[in-house]
Amino acid sequence: MPDVGRGQAWILTLVLVVWAGLRLALLIVVGRPMLFDFFFWMFVYVFMGIAPTVQIRSGLISRTTQGIDESLELPTAALVCLGVACYEIGRLVAYGHERGRLTTGSREEGNAPVRAVTQVRTWSTLVLVGAGFIFSLYFISKIGLGSLFGSRDQAFAARSATWTDPAVRSIMYAVAIYPLLVGIGALVQVRRRTTGPLAMAYGGVIAIGIALLLTVVNPVSSARYSLGTVLFALAVYAGALLTVARVRTALTAALVGLIFLFPLADAFRRPEVNLVRNGFFGEYEGNPDYDAFWQVANAFSYGLDGLIEPGRQALGSVLFWVPRGLWPDKPVDTGILLAQYRGYSFQNLSAPLWAEFLVNGGIGVLIVGFLLVGYALRVMDSRLLPAVKASGYWAIVGAVFPVYMTILLRGSLLQATGVVAVALACLLFVRQPVRSPGGDSLSGTNWPEFQQSPASRTGSG
Repeated sequence: MPDVGRGQAWILTLVLVVWAGLRLALLIVVGRPMLFDFFFWMFVYVFMGIAPTVQIRSGLISRTTQGIDESLELPTAALVCLGVACYEIGRLVAYGHERGRLTTGSREEGNAPVRAVTQVRTWSTLVLVGAGFIFSLYFISKIGLGSLFGSRDQAFAARSATWTDPAVRSIMYAVAIYPLLVGIGALVQVRRRTTGPLAMAYGGVIAIGIALLLTVVNPVSSARYSLGTVLFALAVYAGALLTVARVRTALTAALVGLIFLFPLADAFRRPEVNLVRNGFFGEYEGNPDYDAFWQVANAFSYGLDGLIEPGRQALGSVLFWVPRGLWPDKPVDTGILLAQYRGYSFQNLSAPLWAEFLVNGGIGVLIVGFLLVGYALRVMDSRLLPAVKASGYWAIVGAVFPVYMTILLRGSLLQATGVVAVALACLLFVRQPVRSPGGDSLSGTNWPEFQQSPASRTGSG
C-alpha cells in the first residue's frame, strides 16, 4: 500500500500490528483459554494497529473524524503504545504475585495452593431464566418482530421511540439480553449435574431460551458487538473451550470473524444492503467504524486545550443509571463530548479506553489505568482456566465478558456500563461458593488438556 506522506506515525502503529499479532499467535498456538488477554490483543491488532496504519499511509482517515492536525498523530501513536506497554507491565506484576503465592504454598504445604471452584445455585438459576424469558418477551412485544428483522436503523428507531431516555433505553436493551444469556449458561451447568427426565426438561428450556435470545439479538438488527458476545457465549456453553484443539479453533474463529465477518455484518445497518468492499485494505480506508485511533488524538488535543475535568466522565459512567431528567448536567458519552469539542455534525463516535483515561485526568491516569487493567485481566484469566473444565461460575464470566470487553475498549464507557451492571447482577444472583475439600476443588478435577506444573500454570499468557 503506497504511503501518501501524511506522517510517520504509521511506523509505531505497524509495530503494534506486529507485537499484537505475535501475542495472538502465541495464545492460539498454546491453546489456553486466556480470553481476556486474547480479546485485548485482538482489539489492539485491528483498531489500534491495522486500521490507523492503513489510514495514515493512505491519507484516508475515518470520515467522521476529519480535520485532525497531522502533528497530533505521532504523539497519539506514542500514547497508544504507552498504554499497551503499561498493560503488559500490569500483567507481569500479576504474574509475579501468582508465582509468589505458589512458591509460598509449596514451601508450607508441599504443593501449590488450590481454590475451590465456585458453582451456580439451581433455584437462582431457574428464577433468572424465568425472568430472562419475561424481559425478552416484553422487549419483543414493545419493539415488534418487524422492526427486529427489518434493519439496524429501524430497530434502533423503534427502541428510541419506546424509551426516549438513553439511560433507560440502554438498561432495557441489556435486561432483554443478559438475564437470559447468563441464565442459559447457568442452566447448562445445572443440567450437566442432573440426570433423568429433569435433564431433558432443562435441555428443552435451554433450546427455547436460545431461540428467544437470537430473536432479540439477531444478525439483521443487532449491533455487531452484541451479536458477537452472544454467539461466542453460546459457543462456550456448548463446549468450545473444553480441549486445546477446541480453544485453538474458537480463538482463530473469533479473530477471523472480527477481520472478515465484522465488515460484512455492517451490510444490514441500512434498509439497502451494501456488500461492496474495495479489497482488504480498502475496508479500513476512511471507514468510520475504525475511528478509535483518531478519537485518542482528539482526547489528547482536548487535554492540551486545558479542558479536562478530572473524573467527571468517569462519574457519569458510574452513575449511568441516573436519568437525565433528574441530573440535567449529567456528562454525555465521551465520544459525543469529543465530537462536540471538535464540532463534528455526526456525534455517535467511539471513545476507546485510552481516550477515556485521557479526558478523566491526562497521561498519568492513562498510565495508572492500563497498569490496573493489565493486572485485573491477568487475575481474571487465572480464574478462568480451572473453571473451563470444572463448569464453574467463572466459566460463565469467561463466556460473556471477554468479548464484551471489546465494547468497553472501543467505548464510550457510559454506553457500555449499563450492560456490565446488568450482567454482573445476574452473575452474582446465580453464584454459589463451593468449599468442599474433595472433588469440587481445583486439585480434585481431572482435565488433562490443561494439566501443567504449578510454575507453568501461571505463565504470562
